[in-house]
Parts: sequence; C-alpha cells; structure tokens
Amino acid sequence: MKLTIRPIKPEDNAALAIIIRSSLAEFGANKPGTVFFDTSTDHLYELFRHQGSAYLVAEQNGLLLGGAGIFPTAGLPEKCCELVKMYLQPEARGQGLGRKLIDLCLEKAKALGFQQVYLETMPELRKAVAVYEKFGFRYLNGPLGQSGHFGCDVWMLKELEAANSER
Repeated sequence: MKLTIRPIKPEDNAALAIIIRSSLAEFGANKPGTVFFDTSTDHLYELFRHQGSAYLVAEQNGLLLGGAGIFPTAGLPEKCCELVKMYLQPEARGQGLGRKLIDLCLEKAKALGFQQVYLETMPELRKAVAVYEKFGFRYLNGPLGQSGHFGCDVWMLKELEAANSER
C-alpha cells in the first residue's frame, strides 16, 4: 500500500470537505466560528491558489486520508503564515501521517520565506494540540490575524529555524 503526499487537485474538494467536517463533528468541535461552517472548506483547491499558500493531500490507493496546508492569513505579522485545515480520516491517525504533513508544511513555509507559523485550534482537538506542542508551537494569549474563526480558543505560534530541529 503506497502512501502518496501531493499538492491538492480540484477533484479533492468534496472528499476533503467531508473529512474536515466529519473530524470536527467526531470531536464535538462542529460549532459556529470554525471551518465547519466556513464556505472555503468546500473550495480548498481554489483557496490554495493564493500566492504564499500550499495544501498537501495524503492519499493511499486512491483514497484521500486527509491533508494540511499553510496560508498567509490576512492580518498576520510579516513573514508569518498559518498552518490550516490539518485533518485526517480516523483510520489514518496515530501512524505518524499528521507529523509528516506538518513537517512538510513547515518545510514549505520556510521555502516560501516565512519565519513564523501560527495556528488556531480548540481544546476538543487535544491530541492535535499535543502534536503541535511537540513541534515547538508555543501558546499565545489571544489570536493573531483575521481568520474569522472565533470558535477557536487555542492559539499557538512557532518560530521557524534555518535547519530542522530535533523533536
């Protein structure tokens, strides 16, 4: 079974929207002010055509397992992007795929000249929060930028280093 990680394609939109919304519902995080109700969730390919953004999809045997991306969210400090829409199918979790996607997103952010990566999440997604902590994301007291996701109340930031650090 070959795992492929590749850039998003237009035909991925519907499956990714289902993965994202199902994941949020699974953890009771399908609330207003989150990507659950964000119309861009149905149009990720189009969203990630924006300069300074990238979205990676994990696929195995033609089945989408999930994805993650970086996006230069409006209002973020200069040289800062946001880690966004990091969601996996239940059967794809706990095998290191999330870490791999985050690693690739951080590498892409560095390649695009970003020096910091911001993220917003929720306590309901505590397993993801623990992974972000291991990557060196630190907690912030409030949100950065203008994501419009007022339903998120955990904000984190990571300084990107010139070389990969040990985790």
